[in-house]
Amino acid sequence: MPRLNTMPMGAFVLGVAGLVPFLGFAALSVSGTDGGFGMIGLSPRTILSAYGAVIASFLGGIRWGAAAARSAGNADYLLAVVPSLLAWAALAVPAPWDLRMLGGLVLLWGVIDQDLSRRGLAPPWMGKLRLILSAVAGVSLLVAA
Repeated sequence: MPRLNTMPMGAFVLGVAGLVPFLGFAALSVSGTDGGFGMIGLSPRTILSAYGAVIASFLGGIRWGAAAARSAGNADYLLAVVPSLLAWAALAVPAPWDLRMLGGLVLLWGVIDQDLSRRGLAPPWMGKLRLILSAVAGVSLLVAA
């Protein structure tokens, strides 16, 4: 049985791989080129915004899953839906506020989720990984805004 403080390689590799769209589409957005996505009617900024909203929703799912696995209280379930609702709202606000809102949300959620490890709802490695991933993703969104 793996130790709880040893980060699984799959979590690390997939987490880092999940940063590629943030970094790539933020770079395209800042550079002003569309990377060929204009041919299909999309801009890198639009793709980045949609990806940021999907990942923000995923972050809420992490809390929901942790709460369900450890029989946490109702507050955790309520808190788990906040990222999805705020991400959905971010898709409705005009640029640059959409990416600013998503960037702030992802950064803030990396900090908020630190309580999962402290309370024993997630393994210790998860808090560290979440901070790093949230920092890179959140800053990418803010830079592209």
